[in-house]
Amino acid sequence: MNAPLVTVGIAGLLVVISLIQPLARRLRVAPSVLLAVVGVAIGLLATWLLYTPKTNTFNEIAGLFVNFPMDSQAILYVFLPLLLFQTTLTLDVRRMAEDGGVIFVMAVVAVLVATAFIGLALSPFTSVSLIACLLLGAIVATTDPVAVVAIFRDIGAPARLGRLVEGESLLNDAAAIALFTILLGVLTGSATADVETGLILFLKSFGGGLAIGYIGGQVLIHVLPLVRDFRLAQVTLSVALPYLVYVVAEHFAGVSGVVAVVGAGILINLVGPSRVTPDGWTYLNDVWEQIAFWASSLIFVLASILVPKLLVDVGWNDILLLAIVVVSALAARAVILYALLPVLAALKLTQPVSRPFMAVILWGGMRGAITLTLALGVTENPAIDPEVQRFVAVLATGFVLFTLLVYGTTLKSLIKLLKLDRLAPLDAAMRNQVLAFALNNVREGVARAVTQYHIAPGPADQVDAPYRARAAEAADGAARSEDILDRDRVTIGLVAISNREREIVLRHLRQRTASIHTAENLLAKIGRIGDRARAGGRVEYNRGARDSLDFPITMRLAQWVQRRLKYERWLARLLADRYESLLLSRIVLDELIAFTGDKIPPLLGSRVGEILTEILANRREATTTALEALRLQYPDYADSLDQRFLQKAALRLEEDGYRALFSQNLIGAELYSHLSQSVQEARAEADRRPRLDLGMRTEELTANLPLFHDLPADRIAAISRLMRPRFAVPGDLLVRKGERGDAAYFISSGAVEVATGDRRIRLGRGDCFGEIALLTGGPRTADVRALGYCHLLVLSRSDFDKLTAKDPTLRQHISEIARQRQAMNALPADDGPAQEEIAASDATGADTERKTRPSAAD
Repeated sequence: MNAPLVTVGIAGLLVVISLIQPLARRLRVAPSVLLAVVGVAIGLLATWLLYTPKTNTFNEIAGLFVNFPMDSQAILYVFLPLLLFQTTLTLDVRRMAEDGGVIFVMAVVAVLVATAFIGLALSPFTSVSLIACLLLGAIVATTDPVAVVAIFRDIGAPARLGRLVEGESLLNDAAAIALFTILLGVLTGSATADVETGLILFLKSFGGGLAIGYIGGQVLIHVLPLVRDFRLAQVTLSVALPYLVYVVAEHFAGVSGVVAVVGAGILINLVGPSRVTPDGWTYLNDVWEQIAFWASSLIFVLASILVPKLLVDVGWNDILLLAIVVVSALAARAVILYALLPVLAALKLTQPVSRPFMAVILWGGMRGAITLTLALGVTENPAIDPEVQRFVAVLATGFVLFTLLVYGTTLKSLIKLLKLDRLAPLDAAMRNQVLAFALNNVREGVARAVTQYHIAPGPADQVDAPYRARAAEAADGAARSEDILDRDRVTIGLVAISNREREIVLRHLRQRTASIHTAENLLAKIGRIGDRARAGGRVEYNRGARDSLDFPITMRLAQWVQRRLKYERWLARLLADRYESLLLSRIVLDELIAFTGDKIPPLLGSRVGEILTEILANRREATTTALEALRLQYPDYADSLDQRFLQKAALRLEEDGYRALFSQNLIGAELYSHLSQSVQEARAEADRRPRLDLGMRTEELTANLPLFHDLPADRIAAISRLMRPRFAVPGDLLVRKGERGDAAYFISSGAVEVATGDRRIRLGRGDCFGEIALLTGGPRTADVRALGYCHLLVLSRSDFDKLTAKDPTLRQHISEIARQRQAMNALPADDGPAQEEIAASDATGADTERKTRPSAAD
């Protein structure tokens, strides 16, 4: 290989693809279409120069392009992981999840249907085997979203349409290549031609790829924080990841490397932004955009250059077969779009897709570099019959050219014909209000500049006049748009403030006032709330906000572990996470309310601004209530976390001050480095979160119960050995009415509510419940729920009997309490003095002697 010549050739191609971008815009065609045309032209020119007897001057450079020193496998290994990984980084995965059913059907089911349609349609008209026809079907089932999405962005097509096409292509490549690998094995004799075996291999390849991608993504997620301040290292790790998971999956695990890269990329997309600084994430995406531009353009040009080589000796029979491929591919796509998707939508299994969207997706199924590269791989495989090689090469190449030159040049006209390039009615109506607001801000900025720079009135008026006219026109249009429903305006506002909330959290992450784990947790909740607002407006936003304050399943599992296995560190960590998340959420909501009051009324109206402010105020109140519940239970720990937050804010201000002094050349680089290092050391100390002590030591909890205050220490120790500590969070159902009573509960701290019919009674510290069922042998007579965070001591039936047998006075005392409760249950619901006395008891469980206060019913 002539290394200088190869270097010059690749550099020349980079120059070509760079110039194609502005040329494509000038010609108003998709860059991919023009890349294919230029690539084919280079291939034709190189072939002519190499074999023409007229000159030998360019033989060396022409031979480079005709016989490029890189086979199909090398092209896939070099370019495919990069393309797939970059695509996953740019996708809005959370929004795409709304159409997960549609994307799965279009990506996976459609590949199988297209392969079957094309293979079965071709088989009667060709001498090659059915497996070879199915192999061709799998090859041409890979779609290329680059040209389609470029057209969508160029004419302003709906965002959902772009998400559907990108999501389809991402999983489509994975499914098609996995199927291609299986069929290729069957064709070459290395695999069995059995449907059941093939399906198992497909599922294994797909599922195994996802597993390896998930593991690889998790490794990178845990490594990224170690290089959080080193952007170049972050990019380097992100480039290594797709290659590593691809090779491990393909060569060591025998599963789909494409699926592995997609799985890893999706995980990094979801979690990565919270693992690095926002600036670092932006930088990483910018670098990947450049990498993907090189990779996608080069693979397209290189594959297109090989087109003349693949289309040798094309005859009329090949044209007929190509027509069959085109028709059967369209038919397969139409069956999925117009037959399967409506059925799934009717069954509520997927989101409905409109007819115009279906038409564009049907016509937008362009093929590209992946199809050409897979076809090239078939031609390079010596185990495949030459007739099959030619069959695959000609039809796959011809189909790619047809989709690019026919679909690619007419898709824009179809979108305009279907009026999908226009704004949605609500967005169109809001456009004038947004425009009027923005233009007035521009006019104010120009007026300030006139004063600041002492500009004469004449030039200033000439600059201001166009903006004044446009602002007046937009204001008139806004006045004609007053019929927009407040409900729709509220939905727009909720989506806007959700995006703003995300930015505020990321700012706190960048400023180091929020930890990575807390920011990641909060960002995930904000994403879910925003998605629900888009789908269901105000009602779903409020439901999402309430759900975000619920205790996750991990909290329930941690409670079970603490209760059964006596391991409380997991539970303590989750409670500490919850306090930190609630604290940050309350701070963010304060900023969000100020933003809403300032920015929303000029855009959406004062009434909508009031509604949104009220929604946020209610959300802040609920967040504060949840935060204060934890603070009441663990005040010292809450104070330490508050102090830690302020310390982080102070360190950020200190760092900003040093940076400002350095940028103004008031301090030198050496001093600045020394001062910055001191801040980093202090920050590392502040990042270490103090450990939360749940205070679940049984003997101390037992000694705190007023019931046992007068007992000697050895007796308390003996009783504590019978008790089992239990931690409860607000809302936990501790006792259910009607169930068998197998334990009594003593409240060491916190408060519970006993519900007997229409009566609600609170119990606090020192009280017990559940003992009536133990004394009477009957079922529970009430529901008991935790009102706040509670430390309970649980005494089983057998241990209760042992304890009261040894202490008849204690049994008599508890029996008296039970008698008073049963008498209380017999009182009318509106019985005054007794009920008032009970209702007045402190929810936090004030230390009240049992003899001075009637207790609640069990």
